[in-house]
Amino acid sequence: MEEKQFDLNNIVEMKKAHPCGANRWKIIRMGADIRIKCEGCGHSVMIPRREFTRKLKKVLA
Repeated sequence: MEEKQFDLNNIVEMKKAHPCGANRWKIIRMGADIRIKCEGCGHSVMIPRREFTRKLKKVLA
């Protein structure tokens, strides 16, 4: 299985949309945990890298 490549400030699409309705997220912090920010409402979420790679659908930009 191909591992998806992502980097800081990339816009990504997750498997599930945010409750606000948007499905575009910006990566704002990388490390053992990854912080992503919703492009719709501005809410940010920090999730473990392993969980992030599992829930990532595709890299948009």
